[in-house]
Amino acid sequence: MKGYSGLVVYADDFVVCFENKEDAEMFYEHLVKRMEHFGLSLEVEKSQLIEFGRDAQRIAKERDGRAKTFDFLGFTHYCSKSKDGRFRVKRKTSKKKFSKKSKEINIQIKNMRHLPLEEIIKKLNQVLVGYFHYYGITDNSKRINSFREVVINRLFYWLNRRGQKRSYTWEGYLEMLKIYPLARAKIYVSVYA
Repeated sequence: MKGYSGLVVYADDFVVCFENKEDAEMFYEHLVKRMEHFGLSLEVEKSQLIEFGRDAQRIAKERDGRAKTFDFLGFTHYCSKSKDGRFRVKRKTSKKKFSKKSKEINIQIKNMRHLPLEEIIKKLNQVLVGYFHYYGITDNSKRINSFREVVINRLFYWLNRRGQKRSYTWEGYLEMLKIYPLARAKIYVSVYA
């Protein structure tokens, strides 16, 4: 390698970073051959070479406008800047994972809507706190708050489907949430601390 390189591995998922484009291309070529040697292949959809880093935004603007992003471990990683204008990698919950979890929570609330309210809120708080512990990372507060909003809206919808008549108005529902509050979104991991 002519420049810096780094490898991040989790189970069967990995990201390799290179300072020089030639190093990345050479590594990718060797990786494909090495995998074939063992009868394996890279998943084409997930395997890609992208420009990412300090100069990626400038290069992208010269070409088509936007720097590439990549998904890893449920997060979309993207190039951005800090408040003082320096380059920074930021992360947010990937659209695919957010959508999947939103669908799952909708089904979960639907299936437990006949339980006592206190029990529903307790179970939802366990889900929310677990979600916030995983996705509560620097720069992701907008997405974790969005997930909490999905839970609030889906709960309102399914509580009003418990019987023949509507259980809650929106105002009454918000009053009920003061008595049985849902966990607040919280950043648990600071990447830069």
